[in-house]
Amino acid sequence: MKQEIDKKHRILVLGASGFIGEAIYRELCSYFRTYGTYRTDNYSFDKNQHYFQYNVEEDDIFEILEIVKPTVIISALRGNFSAQIIAHAHTCEYVIVNNAKLLYLSSANVFDAYSKFPSYELDKTLSHSMYGHFKIKIENMLLRMPKKQIAIIRLPMVFGAQSPRIKEIKAFVKEGLPIEVFPNLVMNVTTDTKLTQQIHYIINRNKSGVFHLGSSDLVLHNDFIKEIIETLGISKPILKNVYTTNEERYLAVLAKENKLPKHLQLESEDVLKELEV
Repeated sequence: MKQEIDKKHRILVLGASGFIGEAIYRELCSYFRTYGTYRTDNYSFDKNQHYFQYNVEEDDIFEILEIVKPTVIISALRGNFSAQIIAHAHTCEYVIVNNAKLLYLSSANVFDAYSKFPSYELDKTLSHSMYGHFKIKIENMLLRMPKKQIAIIRLPMVFGAQSPRIKEIKAFVKEGLPIEVFPNLVMNVTTDTKLTQQIHYIINRNKSGVFHLGSSDLVLHNDFIKEIIETLGISKPILKNVYTTNEERYLAVLAKENKLPKHLQLESEDVLKELEV
């Protein structure tokens, strides 16, 4: 039986041709009027009337916003940082004028200057990396908006059967290249499947604020990658230990203030289960 479309929301996924963006589109399109943007020529997207070609460096997002008139915008955009900042500024203007909502996919990297502890939703952001600085800039733009109209979703490393990280591991093994692991990096993880369910819940329940959508437990990067390799049935991989520091370094986003229901939480073991051969 076909799911009846919820006509209350029109959803636009920015960056819907990327790994995470496409997973979000697939999760939501059976339930809402869902639209997406894609960057480069692709036959499957060209033929889909719910997809709009959009190059963040060259195109103005206003044109697509005016056509779609979304009530909810989910940003999984990638590309030039300066161009993304302009695109998000325009999107924020649209959100305020049209009483819409913006869900922004941020990153654990907004905390990469803090290495001694895991990070929680209300912790102050501080980064030493270009990527982290950029994510903080967009977050700060959103935090100046009415709270009910934004959701900042900070993500740890995202895995999944078709994720770039898993594809890279398989490609490196095939080529006989070493897989880099970080023995001192303490992190948490998630999957595209769980993340899209969590986003669906946030939209359905009209939740807002800052969310940390990672596993509730912490893992060491090198141990976890070894477990992934074992789960994938790969034998005798070449591993290269990379030490950025002699002490344990945390890059983990844990939930404390904005916890989702139990069935939407996950542990690192759940990530491995999704990858089982």
